[in-house]
Amino acid sequence: MRRFDYDLITLGAGSGGVRASRMAGKYGAKVAVIESSRVGGTCVMRGCVPKKLLVIGAHFGDAFEDARGFGWTIDGARHDWPAMIAAKIKELNRLEGVYRNLLRNAGNQLIEGRGVLADRHTVEIGGKRITGEKILIATGGWPAIPDIPGREHMFTSNEALDLMHRPERMVIWGGGYIAVEFAGIFRALGSEVHLVIRADHVLRGFDGDVRAHLTTELEKKGIRIHKGRTITKIAKAGATYTATLDDGTAISADGVLAATGRAPNTAKLGLAEAGVAINGKSAVVVDGWSRTSVENIFALGDVTDRINLTPVAINEGRLFAETQFNKNPMEMDYANVASAVFSQPAVSVVGLSEENARKTHDVLIFCTSFRPMKHTLSGRDERTLMKLVVDRKTDRVLGCHMVGDDAPEIIQGLAVALKCGATKAQFDATIGIHPTAAEEFVTMRDPVAPPAKA
Repeated sequence: MRRFDYDLITLGAGSGGVRASRMAGKYGAKVAVIESSRVGGTCVMRGCVPKKLLVIGAHFGDAFEDARGFGWTIDGARHDWPAMIAAKIKELNRLEGVYRNLLRNAGNQLIEGRGVLADRHTVEIGGKRITGEKILIATGGWPAIPDIPGREHMFTSNEALDLMHRPERMVIWGGGYIAVEFAGIFRALGSEVHLVIRADHVLRGFDGDVRAHLTTELEKKGIRIHKGRTITKIAKAGATYTATLDDGTAISADGVLAATGRAPNTAKLGLAEAGVAINGKSAVVVDGWSRTSVENIFALGDVTDRINLTPVAINEGRLFAETQFNKNPMEMDYANVASAVFSQPAVSVVGLSEENARKTHDVLIFCTSFRPMKHTLSGRDERTLMKLVVDRKTDRVLGCHMVGDDAPEIIQGLAVALKCGATKAQFDATIGIHPTAAEEFVTMRDPVAPPAKA
């Protein structure tokens, strides 16, 4: 007789939870997946996918302008924001159907509602209780809104993706990837955009040259960046919002987007009551096998605040299923995970930044900045940045960084090279494809001068 109702109960039907549950089901486990929102999670419903669709739509504005330099005459082009949002909604509905079918085809039972742990083996959903031998927490993250006067007047990236009308004037608070991506979207589609950041450059945590380069390029596009500033209050009068900065500056806008960070979605899940340890950032504490402080409870994805990327969560889900339900123990390797920021221009990186590499290595830096071939005729004032961080002693390439068109597509290939331990000599021995931007990564021969010692 089965001791528990299910072999696995998964809280959250996002990318990581779905992958883990599907694979567990295919390995013979009886699985229940509990979801309180839309099936597909943050990436598919509220993040990567809809945001990338809007980024693609925004790019057409620049493309129409650039086409004139190549002899095209384009008259009467205009953008219909509601039409784009409607098309996006249709695509997300299709994708949600795909995810539901994936669970169904794997034999998983989808239970819609909010799951709360009653004990280490029991989950309660709307007054009904079910039991599971193993429980997987995959509830992801959620946007955090700073606690300032007028915080109720701000919206987050969740709502930004569903606005039925584009604000003509936007204030975006934050300098991370969500902030710069939405700044690019709204600016390219015609909005006046103010970006309020605490630092001197956007993208804290990225390579310093990347940060400085992107900040300059965003300013070229007309995004007004308020550096070293924070918002102290938001006021609303009629349809107009006023964001007051800590230096007293008041900015009038039709919308204020809070993009100051995301927090693990752990509140009111009964985790503490079940004995699951949470750290100071509200993330579930796990070991290398995604096991929590409770032996039969596991967690993966953004709720653990390790590397908060969809492909990472998916792989964590795959390895969890292999380990727990296929007798094939596999531990996640978090080294050299590539990432991208779909800003305009885009940013993509793999490996160490110069700053982090210098903490543990004697490094050589190779860096180039150039005007892309397209813009020699388009006339656009935009430059591409490429950078390699190399260990002087071993010649191994420690980091690849790029700001410019197609950066994510190019860096994805270089991520394979870094995973294989490629050296600078091997980069140099690789023949480039001409004329491309990507060839610059294998033609940088001379290191830049090291920074002056203080």
